[in-house]
Amino acid sequence: MTTPTGAPSGAAPAAALAGLRVLDISTLFAGPMCATLLGDYGAEVIKVESPDRPDAARGHGFQKDGTGLWWKSLGRNKETVALNLKSAEGRDLLLRLVEDVDIVVENFRPGTLSSWGLGYEHLSAVNPGLIMVSVTGFGQFGPKSSEPGFGTLAEAMSGFAAMTGQPDGPPTLPPLALADSVAGMMAAFAAMTAVYSREQTGRGQQIDVSLIEPMLAALGPQVTVFDQLGVIAKRLGNRSENNAPRNLYRTSDDRWLAVSTSSQSIAERVIALVGREDLISEPWFSSAKGRVGQADLLDDAVASWVLGKTAAEALEAFRSAHAAASLVYNAEDIINDAQYQALGAVTEVPDEDLGPVKMLNVPFRMSRTPGGIRWTGRGHGADTEAVLERLGLSAEEITGLRDRKVIA
Repeated sequence: MTTPTGAPSGAAPAAALAGLRVLDISTLFAGPMCATLLGDYGAEVIKVESPDRPDAARGHGFQKDGTGLWWKSLGRNKETVALNLKSAEGRDLLLRLVEDVDIVVENFRPGTLSSWGLGYEHLSAVNPGLIMVSVTGFGQFGPKSSEPGFGTLAEAMSGFAAMTGQPDGPPTLPPLALADSVAGMMAAFAAMTAVYSREQTGRGQQIDVSLIEPMLAALGPQVTVFDQLGVIAKRLGNRSENNAPRNLYRTSDDRWLAVSTSSQSIAERVIALVGREDLISEPWFSSAKGRVGQADLLDDAVASWVLGKTAAEALEAFRSAHAAASLVYNAEDIINDAQYQALGAVTEVPDEDLGPVKMLNVPFRMSRTPGGIRWTGRGHGADTEAVLERLGLSAEEITGLRDRKVIA
């Protein structure tokens, strides 16, 4: 794939998904995140947007000088094409693009693409090996399948909101696109599962990813627990049903310390550290269930000790005791953290609009075929002409398409 104008160039190590071609015709977060992850590890991604209605993600959240900052990360490693899929010429151009791609990512309501002659049955006719990842709120069938679906609804329907928040407070939604992020990661895994299957069979397939089911998977065995025990998870604040002490504790300099005791040995170290060795010999202390039953007592012991320390003092004491604790971080803490710096979790990327931009790096490291950020999110339709030229269209044909508002 030709490096977009204005994007950083230069030789890079071979990437794991080099040669894989992806067409991203989805919007907002879950579908685009799937394509972003594939692009992070070397896939060639073309992002298709409407000429008159750019992806709403471009304007979502914080902006600088009119430039969406979330888009810079979500749109990275993608060429951008503005193509009117409601026009016959636009649909024909999309079919020509589909002939030479491996994966199409879409999140239209079920039946929409088929009504335009662009459903899986149409696309696979021109490319039998095609894998289509269809991401919707509720899946491709069922009583809710035609309803608008957003992450907020998935966070509510999955049980996440019901089990999140303080015990005496209301259900709590996350302040971020949690369900979309989980679904996007699941969709990327599903796409690569289908690529592997195609290597065995030579056949592509359509993948049905809802927002609600990946969230269910992330929340663990709540359904099995209800089926077998009749227990419905309740809100515990920052506590856990599985171990204690486990909470957030305020330090003397008004920071918050997160403490976990998921193993017996760690629980013993924490309680010894805070000066309550006497509790370790109690019969109930020898099991996680027993400690959960005494969470008030354990929390009081840890909280009073932590409140007498600064954040730095508390952290150093936990480190020396080989116990598990961390400060509650904000974005500034993340950028300055030595562990994140060692991992390269935050990187700086040149951007044609904003100059150097810090953003989260690719989410995992590969020793032989690493991923990387080749460029940040591009302007709306910035690569339309270059992509159409690769299809063999002449300058005159491209000008005509632009005049007829098929492209922008």
